Amino acid sequence: MAIPLQVKNRNTSQLFNIGILAVLVLLYAPILLHWVDGWIHKSISIEHEYFSHGMIGLPFAAYLVWLQRKQWQRLPDTTHPLGAVLLLVGGVFYLSGVGEWVNLSLPTILAGLCIWFKGISGFRLQGFPFLLVFLATPTELPYLITPYTFPLQSFIAGSAGFILNQFGMDVTVDEINLYVGGRIVEVAPYCAGLKMLFTTVYVSLMLLYWTSSLSSRRTTVWFLSLAVLISIIANIIRNTMLTFFHGTGQEAAFYWLHDSWGGDLYSACMLILLVPLLNGINRYFSTVPETPPVEEN
Repeated sequence: MAIPLQVKNRNTSQLFNIGILAVLVLLYAPILLHWVDGWIHKSISIEHEYFSHGMIGLPFAAYLVWLQRKQWQRLPDTTHPLGAVLLLVGGVFYLSGVGEWVNLSLPTILAGLCIWFKGISGFRLQGFPFLLVFLATPTELPYLITPYTFPLQSFIAGSAGFILNQFGMDVTVDEINLYVGGRIVEVAPYCAGLKMLFTTVYVSLMLLYWTSSLSSRRTTVWFLSLAVLISIIANIIRNTMLTFFHGTGQEAAFYWLHDSWGGDLYSACMLILLVPLLNGINRYFSTVPETPPVEEN
């Protein structure tokens, strides 16, 4: 009788898991479709566009969970009270009807399910997929950051003006405004490159995890630092091109790079550079041994 009982328990567990998955799909499929549609057609708020990296991060997170399914099954079933708390908080967020809270209910409930069924060890196993979901969840963070981007805006405007002056263009820079060809180009808060910066850090984390480099602090620090630097330089070049196009009356080119698919193509090309950068860092550090800690007598 032990074998039939074991089979019955296994089938019950599988049905229970399928039921939970079905409920999550019913609850969040409309929300996820709303996010994706807004990211693709740019019909969502400007702040939420900053999280468009979720189009590649969310499927990647689901893929990682699938790869780790056997490790998940081998973990002992351990009920943790923190999981119940997170599930309760996530439910309150979802039922609140407030857009940002409803969005945050997704990672909250996912974390609650992990901890409720497998304890802290289960959350550790799914830690990186959870991080991808959390960082792809639209919030008002960009709106909260924009008041503090003025120094970055000024730096970008000054750099763009300097570059154009080197090419013989008469450009005057006044804080975040560039005057060229009788026209004014403003480096607005949402043109300061935060969206590209968010995407760069997000994709960099994915690459570090995929190449098993995330465990190396030295590689992680160098790669993220250089990736951020590349993102800032790329945004300076983009704003320089936008200023040139607008100042010389090339409105079609300006629209293509600023509002159309040209901006997405430019960002994609910049992100592709991260792959050889990480490969180069890994090759370099593979030939340079880490300095062993100094032992005190």
